[in-house]
Amino acid sequence: MPVAKVRGVNIFYQVIGDRGPWVALITGGRRGHDEFVPLATKLADAGYRVVLHDRRNTGRSDVLIDGDVAEETLWLDDLHDLLKQLGAMPCFVGGSSAGARTAMRFYVRFRNDVRGLLLMRVTGGAFAAGRLPENYYGMFIKAAQQGGMAAVCATEQYQERIAANPQTRDRLMAMDPKQYIKVMSNWQDQFIASTRMEVFGMTDADLASIAVPTVVIPGNDQTHASVNGRIAASKIPGSVLHQLPIEDQEVPLIAYTEWAPYEDEIARAFVDTMKRAASQDTRGAAAS
Repeated sequence: MPVAKVRGVNIFYQVIGDRGPWVALITGGRRGHDEFVPLATKLADAGYRVVLHDRRNTGRSDVLIDGDVAEETLWLDDLHDLLKQLGAMPCFVGGSSAGARTAMRFYVRFRNDVRGLLLMRVTGGAFAAGRLPENYYGMFIKAAQQGGMAAVCATEQYQERIAANPQTRDRLMAMDPKQYIKVMSNWQDQFIASTRMEVFGMTDADLASIAVPTVVIPGNDQTHASVNGRIAASKIPGSVLHQLPIEDQEVPLIAYTEWAPYEDEIARAFVDTMKRAASQDTRGAAAS
């Protein structure tokens, strides 16, 4: 699998499809990109080139616990650099959960490089605000406080990343636990601040500024309740709300892989949005 040096970090990625407009899809949580391969393949079959990658600190890519800006800001800056290296801009950007947040914030930061947004499982609400900071940061801060970097490496999530990239353990064990705690605490504080917004990470003004074709597919668990998707769609001008034939469930998290039966419908909704964007591009070119 290809590796790109992106802002000092080795990023694992793959491109699925060899022709057509570019699409970048971003997974959620700290998961690698593999779960999006079936969806990307469907989009490639429809004539698109899809970029998938493991964000820094996820999957097989390098772990680098460093920096003053929010971790999710690092993710979107990394993606921009990767897409630039691939000659893949402007492109459609989308994802699920943290991937949807990254896609929306990518638009705010790099709006001229985005042709449309493909959003799934938008995050918001009190349940997610209470759950995610602990899952992303709090549990690892506690581990470092109680047992240093060896305890961090022993956690289930880091064990998965060490198995995917054995060099991760060496990099983590070389860190001063106090520095690790400092950076993670700063990232946690910034993430908590982002959860005070109805749509995590996006102000109403940010959402109102989105001026590209957008589709929103709501989630159906307590972290990605369907109401969050409806709120996002109502605040993004001209967006399309696409509701899958699913109902909300009172469970903390439904894995994206459980949406496999709906991927044909998801792919059609994405393609429809991208075709709408292409039609608008054509009309705009004709008018000029």
